[in-house]
Amino acid sequence: MPEPAARPSALDTKKSVMLGLLGLAVVVLIFVRLIPQIGSYHDAITSLKAMTAGAVACVVVSVLVYLAAYGLPFLAATPGLSYWRSQQLNQGAFAISNGVPAGGAFGLGVQYAMLASYAMGPTVSTAAITAVGVWSIFVTLGLPIFGVAAILLSGHGASSYLLTAVVSLLVLAVSIVAFALIVRSADAARRIGSIGNRIAAPIAGRSRKGHSVDVVPAALTFRSDISGLVNRRWTAITGSQVSVSITQFLILYMALRGVEGWAVARTSLLVAFGAFAVAQIGLMIPITPGGLGTVDAVMIALLTAMNVNAGAATAADLVWRAASFVPQIVIGIVALITWSRQGVRPGRVGSP
Repeated sequence: MPEPAARPSALDTKKSVMLGLLGLAVVVLIFVRLIPQIGSYHDAITSLKAMTAGAVACVVVSVLVYLAAYGLPFLAATPGLSYWRSQQLNQGAFAISNGVPAGGAFGLGVQYAMLASYAMGPTVSTAAITAVGVWSIFVTLGLPIFGVAAILLSGHGASSYLLTAVVSLLVLAVSIVAFALIVRSADAARRIGSIGNRIAAPIAGRSRKGHSVDVVPAALTFRSDISGLVNRRWTAITGSQVSVSITQFLILYMALRGVEGWAVARTSLLVAFGAFAVAQIGLMIPITPGGLGTVDAVMIALLTAMNVNAGAATAADLVWRAASFVPQIVIGIVALITWSRQGVRPGRVGSP
């Protein structure tokens, strides 16, 4: 007799809760035990209290610029989608992915549902979601490379970070080459799928269920869904994803200058960008949502290693994290509520 349909869902829910609790425990451990060893909350509070109204205004403006840029990726990747719908889609997905325990998969489902409500077909939706996700990974892998270069140009030693840059460069290069080959031809997609089968076979064989894995159909489906979009819009998608990262860095830089004092330029742009960019590798650790805690610890450690005051580094990170995280959660919740109540009727795609 077949298993009840609800049982797998309950198992997934249990796993999601367990992963969420694990992520929460890691975040608490990092902020309570690790960061005080490399930063200073006491000095951070002092620095925050010393921020002028002008410095706070600069942070607010940078947050608004970042929020505006966050609506660009799906605008670039989805033909016919308006900017405001793109904002609603991306902000809603952010709120779910970062506010719900192990919410990545749930957020993906909501993205599909939102695009369907905007009268976007399954092929267009899959291509857009895939392109935005893939380009986000590309940018995350590319930032540490530019970060190490910035640290070197700033005059600080970067030998301890070179391994991170090299690994990121290799993974990025392999990913881009494989992606380009898959998009270029079906034969290349089959060959790369076959390579994936050989890599996945030993891992799949050790699993408890021992399921066989065939990557070839997935590679071919991936190609058919995304090749046309990439060929037409890869520059716009790249620019939109880079703008999100650059404007997020702008928040950190404004916060750092604000807590240090605008009268004297203490931390150079290269140092700040180097710390921000290298720390983004923490996003690849999927334990905590949005690199919460992992990115922060690496960023504070890098800033203090490059002679930034520990209190200022901690304060700037806290401002950056709160300013780039809390508003998006709130906006995302509003976006989801608005979408669920109003939706979009066919024939009104892109209407605000």
